Amino acid sequence: QVQLVESGGGLVQAGGSLRLSCAASGGTFSRYAMGWFRQAPGKEREFVARIRWIGGSTYYADYADSVKGRFTISRDNAKSTVYLQMNSLKPEDTANYLCAASTRNRPEAIYEYNYWGQGTQVTVSS
Repeated sequence: QVQLVESGGGLVQAGGSLRLSCAASGGTFSRYAMGWFRQAPGKEREFVARIRWIGGSTYYADYADSVKGRFTISRDNAKSTVYLQMNSLKPEDTANYLCAASTRNRPEAIYEYNYWGQGTQVTVSS
């Protein structure tokens, strides 16, 4: 069983930055694909970023079009932690941000993530 705990959310002005962290416990962290998702009130949960192992010590990251060039996902396997650096934040980035872990090598759909955190709230004021 894997537990995920997010932190780092808060209130920031448009154009500002935040760095989210997700600490994992249990399981073999280095082998999990890790994802960040977000959910705003009244909206569906949406994919933000994913980082997955592609062989050796190499990981590959990909992003939703809406955050590409502004957000960066990274991981520190020694700390069992995944990060989301968010720059140039916009009011439309306001949401609860959740991290998730998948035992699949290349999870595509939300249901392919096995473990979820509770989320951390990000609010961007205009």
